[in-house]
Amino acid sequence: MQEHAPVDKTAIRNAATVIALRDRHTTPRVLMGQRGSKAVFMPNKFVFPGGAVDVGDHEIPLATPLSDSDADRLADDSSPGMGTALAAAAIRELFEETGQVLGHPGHWSTPPPDWRDFAATGHRPHAAPLQFVFRALTPPGRPRRFDARFFLFDADVLASDPDDFSAASDELSHLQWVALDDVRAFDMPFITEVVLSEIASRVTDPHPPKSVPFFKNNEEESLFLRLRGRLPED
Repeated sequence: MQEHAPVDKTAIRNAATVIALRDRHTTPRVLMGQRGSKAVFMPNKFVFPGGAVDVGDHEIPLATPLSDSDADRLADDSSPGMGTALAAAAIRELFEETGQVLGHPGHWSTPPPDWRDFAATGHRPHAAPLQFVFRALTPPGRPRRFDARFFLFDADVLASDPDDFSAASDELSHLQWVALDDVRAFDMPFITEVVLSEIASRVTDPHPPKSVPFFKNNEEESLFLRLRGRLPED
């Protein structure tokens, strides 16, 4: 097995965050959990499942690909092939932190160590439902910095019981489906509040947004950009 160099956690890392949306047309709810009090990054905050892209995520065979428009937008200002790795990371982090399976039935020949538990469910990662809706770069001066892409999907496509968190790790506690009408009562990071506003504004619309907000913070300035890419044809 090839050995990889240790990850530099002070560098900006590519990351994927997952917004699972339930009961979109009645009482919309999103899946959230609370980070631990000793976490280096955003302790005690209620967040969506997500985390950094691992080296092995670049080599994961997806059961279904991202849409062409999402792949195009994800490629903007990113290294080649990053879209597929981000989709894989989103699905892996969702499973690790909540126990929820976004997958199609499928066989793995030799899954990487980080994917063995997911593979044991009898599924391969199902990226087609993921909709790229937001991108944010952690501002300078934070203990960890991430270039995070946020993916929205409808919980109806989960291959697991959406109320069963028994397979979740201990990274997030108090896992729950939070109604959008009640979510402001939770202690959340600023960027999570911004993303939730975007989701709430178009919660009943299943189509891709016309452009994806990119909150870009670097050493020189903070910019709020729009990633447009190519929209799918009707």
